[in-house]
Amino acid sequence: MIRYPRSIRGRSTIATSLLALAILAVLAVTGCLAIRYTLGEHVYAQAEHEAGEWTTVARTTSPGALRNPLPVSAEINLVQIVGPGGAVLAASPDAHGLPALSRVRPAPQDPVRRVSDGRHMIVAIRSGPAPDAPVVLAGLAVPALLRGHNLEYLLGALTLLLTACAGAITWAAIGRALRPVEAVRVHMAQITLNDLSRRLPIPPGEDEIADLVRTANHTLARLDEAVARQRRFAATTSHELRNPIAGLRAQLEDALDHPEDNDPRQTLRTALNTTDRLNAIIGDLLAQARLSADSPHELVNLNELIAQETSRTNDSHTHDGSHGHDGSRPGVPVRFRAEGDVWVCGSRIQLIRALANLVGNARRHASSGVEVALSTAGGQAVVSITDDGPGIAPGDRQRVFERYTRLDDGRRLDSGGSGLGLAITRDIAASHRGTLTIEDSPKGARFVLRIPQLDPHDDDGSDHDPDLARTTEEVRT
Repeated sequence: MIRYPRSIRGRSTIATSLLALAILAVLAVTGCLAIRYTLGEHVYAQAEHEAGEWTTVARTTSPGALRNPLPVSAEINLVQIVGPGGAVLAASPDAHGLPALSRVRPAPQDPVRRVSDGRHMIVAIRSGPAPDAPVVLAGLAVPALLRGHNLEYLLGALTLLLTACAGAITWAAIGRALRPVEAVRVHMAQITLNDLSRRLPIPPGEDEIADLVRTANHTLARLDEAVARQRRFAATTSHELRNPIAGLRAQLEDALDHPEDNDPRQTLRTALNTTDRLNAIIGDLLAQARLSADSPHELVNLNELIAQETSRTNDSHTHDGSHGHDGSRPGVPVRFRAEGDVWVCGSRIQLIRALANLVGNARRHASSGVEVALSTAGGQAVVSITDDGPGIAPGDRQRVFERYTRLDDGRRLDSGGSGLGLAITRDIAASHRGTLTIEDSPKGARFVLRIPQLDPHDDDGSDHDPDLARTTEEVRT
């Protein structure tokens, strides 16, 4: 069983060869018919012209007075004047001594006939209507090209040759075109996780392969950056986990070795604070990991969501008067104002997490209150969280979004924080195709979250996410 080649080069060569063969076969058949017809018409036309001239001679001259041999042109070398019984009355030099070239005697009503016996192409013209009128035969030997199947063999061989040439050219051209692809494959096979700094050689030119290599290099650069970021994150995480664990171990060992110098209640309280910090770090790490997984998106009314969360935050701190899990201080109210309902496409759980992180951060630093505002601008939902605390210096406004970055005020106000809250919040914004920035404020810090706005009454609203078609219909009803 013949196996079809798997390579693009082989498949393309076969496809091109078959296509060329089909086209050339049609051209060969058409050419064969055209050549046979054209050459035959040319020979018969010359023979008919020559025979016509001698027909006049045969009609006006008695058989005994005919010149023999007959002077003829070089193109038509076979001419005979044949009597009614088939006897040759006169002939050209090349036909002299030969029997009649054909036994055909045209009828009076059809005085011109064309015949061929495979060796000669003959035109027979009757010189008159009388029964004994002589017949003039003029023609020549069949050209070698038209003899037998010589023309078909020649065109068939030419067709196969041209098909082979088309296949060879295709094989060479595609091989040359795919040479950079093979080089890319070899270089890609040499790139490992331990060495992502290598890049693929860009072939000359501006074709699709060069664009593909550039895109692959951009992808490798992003992958290299992501792996480096993950490694830094792992190293920083291990450091952040190791420090409290080492401190806790040292305190417990000291309490065991010197019980008389340590207050058991104070030791346990310190250990509990350390475990709270570890728990916060692990919780934030889990939240960070969940951001990498796909989260179902839905239509979310930010006005309703923020109102519920700010109300819950105010109620929880009013009832128990304790510090929140986010380190926020009790007694700091959160005020919310909105221009109206604002819809976005996103994960409700992640948006609640982002809002809780920002509000908790603002409450930790606020003096008397936090204000949350919801508006729209330029097709985006804009959520601003403003506190009246000391604010953030312009030089630190990008640094605070880095993992495990905590400013001095943050460490003083919440020693158990993980330093991941703002980093997680910015990642949530990015996963919603939005941004999180720190902007100028007359007093305190002002965090601004921007997310693309979605109109639930827009027919194309569900295009933002494949799962939103049903949800959009529910919102409409």
